[in-house]
Amino acid sequence: MYADIIIDITHEKLDRVFQYRIPSELEGVLCVGMEVLVPFGRGNRETSGYIVAFSKTSDYPAEKIKPIFKAAEKSVAIESKLVALAAWMKEQYGGTMIQALKTVLPVKRREAARLKRRVRLLLDKKEAKKRLEYYLSKNQKARARLLAGLLEQPEQEYELITKKLNVTLAVIRSLEEQGVLALESEKVDRGTVRYQKRKEEKVWFNEEQEAAVRRFWEDYSREIYGTYLIHGVTGSGKTEVYMEMIRRVVSLGRQAIVLIPEIALTYQTVLRFYAWFGDRVSVINSRMSAGERHDQMERVKRGEVDVMIGPRSALFTPFGNLGLIVVDEEHESSYKSEQVPRYHARETAIERARMENASVVLGSATPSLEAYYRCRTGAAVLLTLTLRAAGQKLPEIYTVDMREELRRGNRSIISDRLKELIQERLEKGQQTMLFLNRRGYAGFVSCRSCGYVVKCPHCDVSLSIHKGGRLVCHYCGYEERQKDVCPSCGLSCIGGFKAGTQQIEEIVRQEFKGARVLRMDMDTTKQKDSHEKILSAFSNGEADILIGTQMIVKGHDFSNVTLVGVLAADMSLYSNDYRSGEQTFELLVQAAGRAGRGNLRGEVVIQTYSPEHYSIRMAARQDYEGFYEEEMRYRELMGYPPVSNLLAVLMTGADEEYLEMAAGYLKDFAVRADRTKLVQMIGPASPYVGKVKDEYRRILYLKCARKDSLIEIKNLLEQEINKGFSSIRIQFDLNPIGGF
Repeated sequence: MYADIIIDITHEKLDRVFQYRIPSELEGVLCVGMEVLVPFGRGNRETSGYIVAFSKTSDYPAEKIKPIFKAAEKSVAIESKLVALAAWMKEQYGGTMIQALKTVLPVKRREAARLKRRVRLLLDKKEAKKRLEYYLSKNQKARARLLAGLLEQPEQEYELITKKLNVTLAVIRSLEEQGVLALESEKVDRGTVRYQKRKEEKVWFNEEQEAAVRRFWEDYSREIYGTYLIHGVTGSGKTEVYMEMIRRVVSLGRQAIVLIPEIALTYQTVLRFYAWFGDRVSVINSRMSAGERHDQMERVKRGEVDVMIGPRSALFTPFGNLGLIVVDEEHESSYKSEQVPRYHARETAIERARMENASVVLGSATPSLEAYYRCRTGAAVLLTLTLRAAGQKLPEIYTVDMREELRRGNRSIISDRLKELIQERLEKGQQTMLFLNRRGYAGFVSCRSCGYVVKCPHCDVSLSIHKGGRLVCHYCGYEERQKDVCPSCGLSCIGGFKAGTQQIEEIVRQEFKGARVLRMDMDTTKQKDSHEKILSAFSNGEADILIGTQMIVKGHDFSNVTLVGVLAADMSLYSNDYRSGEQTFELLVQAAGRAGRGNLRGEVVIQTYSPEHYSIRMAARQDYEGFYEEEMRYRELMGYPPVSNLLAVLMTGADEEYLEMAAGYLKDFAVRADRTKLVQMIGPASPYVGKVKDEYRRILYLKCARKDSLIEIKNLLEQEINKGFSSIRIQFDLNPIGGF
């Protein structure tokens, strides 16, 4: 037997299969996805690799094929289905097969098991007292202490006994040999929460929720596995619909994966899943230790888990009979990987489901244009929830023009209207959330007097501030000098807008003396479990005002929050990304959805310098359809996704002149490689950060309605750069979010 092996080297030249002979002692031991050690190169140095296939015949003379040394110690095998998924990811998103294989490995190494030890008394009380008297008479103090402790409590934790009674393992072993006690060990699964499943109760759905579940289940029962988009307003009960769908799938003996975009979301979401499914639920996230992640995957392999919840990496859970993948808040940019391969979890979930005859359910109050476009073109089924689950009204939304505030002499970042409403909440004992919209901020320049933003005349994105007062477009390379006065109104109120959560916190504490304030951002959530602690404290009423970035407005449900203030709505609106309008609309609607989720109706204040922009107008009206139509007209005009496809090609090298030459050559090569002559090329230009760690960067964009044309050019570019530009590194990003 022979094994096809991908060598653990990321160099593109070695991104192919190598064949090795399987020694007789390893026959029947190896499996697809297993890591093995093999001789590689002229020196036969020991190198690791992954088995991707087996065969009975060889492509070369048998005597020339080297044997596998052995299986790698502590390695974790990749399921064969995930190996196929890795191959698809490599083809779609670029990079090497080994990079794709390592991406689908949810756990990289086998970790030593954690053991929990207990000491249990074996003698009855009468015999034990006799033995205690004997130890005391012989002045065996440590043995006497241990036995006296066990007489009080016959079964105790090993660690507790050694610390509390100050006895060593040698003393415990001696009493074990005498038949006085037993030292018992059991394996403990790290990261496992033992949660009692609640009693089966009838869950009451409104008509819209019932219709969504019914449509899904009618298809599933007929083995029609498709993609569904639940477009539900904030608070419409999407999570309950997911759980009912999962419950039905699990009842058939299949498993489900639930993807969530942020670690911060796990706190409330997971508790609800535990209540429905008990300890058949597992959670995985990047803040867990390697041991905790390993133990949860071992539970999956033992068949102890029906539902896995987590961010992007949870998609690769090695379930044997996967039946459903739920992608909650599917519009979130965190579903896009920033490492090679730069895959999108939503698209990869749909492909994994196709491979395994499973369904995909996407959910959002503000669906991505890609997901909604799928529904419009018939590639997905739209399920709509227009009402809040408990019948609450959507919040009242006010838009405050910060230009007017400035004219009235208010130079604070908090408008007069918002100040009044915060004070009112403090007097009533209700809570407020203040959201600083910093997502996508890349140093745009605007006028605080009239709201004018300096934009690229060619790409309809804002220009970004660079050193030396340069304003640069990161899509086409257009450049101009920063202006001292506003070209629109002529006043000198133009400049970059800068604000942080710490400054907001200081302003709020000064303005509202005695208010209890919590801040949630990257600085305050560095520690493990810090997300949960902050959210729990706010949920328990330990603070009046919660200040934060986008992590505070996603999926949280606080019944006493009746006011949400959005500070600087424009900061994402004028980022250097063609998706900036979509990102702004999503954030504003999600932020507004945190208000009034209890019995009291909520209010929302959106502060902006651009109240007339369609993203802000539609968000204030909670009008997704209106926004979609406006945004799609812009995408169609500019040839951006989802109407077309965009491939970003990032090239990096230490020699700027050589990189410039290589980038120009590769563009010319891409033009020649385009057989359809339908691909539009932009660049190469310098990205936002043109140099990182002494490595220069250039970026080339390719646009085309046909994805297969872009993938064909990508494959040819990968081959071409290895021929003549070995010192230049290349990365691909299909339909990028935020850029490089």
